[in-house]
This record gives sequence, C-alpha cells and structure tokens, in this order.
Amino acid sequence: MNVELVSPERILYSGDAEMVTCRTVDGGDIAFLSGHAPFLGALDICAVKIKKSDGADELAAVHGGFVHVRDDTVIVLSDVAELASDIDTDRARRAEEAADRKESDMDDTEAEAALRRAHVRLELGG
Repeated sequence: MNVELVSPERILYSGDAEMVTCRTVDGGDIAFLSGHAPFLGALDICAVKIKKSDGADELAAVHGGFVHVRDDTVIVLSDVAELASDIDTDRARRAEEAADRKESDMDDTEAEAALRRAHVRLELGG
C-alpha cells in the first residue's frame, strides 16, 4: 500500500509500506494493512510507525492531525510532525522540564499537551 506522511513544512515519508500504526483521539491504537476499509480519524499526540516493504520501520512523532485511508493508500496529515531521526532529544528534555513546571496548575491543558509532545519525542528520539 502507498503511505504519505505530510506536514505543512514537508513530506516526511512517501512510499510503499506493509503496515501503519497510530493512535486516534478517543479511539486508541489502530493499525492499517493493505485492503483496509476506508477510514478517517483524528490523531492524538502519538508515535506513528510505518513498517516499510523492506521490513524496516520509519518512526515519527505526530502532534495531532488526521489519518485517511482509502484505496490502499494511507495519508497522515499533521500540523507538526518529525521523523525520529530528526528529533533533538536535548530540546525535548528541556521542553519536558518546562512542561513539568507548568503542570502544577492541573487545569492547564496546554502544559499537559506540551508534556505529552515531549514524551513522544523522547520515546522516539532516545
């Protein structure tokens, strides 16, 4: 199946793959294989795993967006996405620390989202 992982800045991945896994908002983890039924879902802050046709994995941190599946094509659209190989782990650790300090205000949903973004980056980047 064909897979496209796209952010406003660039196409992060375009090519064939055996499987794509991601997490949808309020839907949990989902995997797409060739022949999957049409699907449209909102993405959570998560890791996207693309199992390429050669067996290698391409990993990306995706901070929301949408996944669209149709006619053996999976398109992942995100305002902010980065490949695991591009993640700056030092920057992610600093962002995690800053978000931890802000999270003392439990009503601050932005601090919670920033913390989740940092965790995904750290999970993939090192």
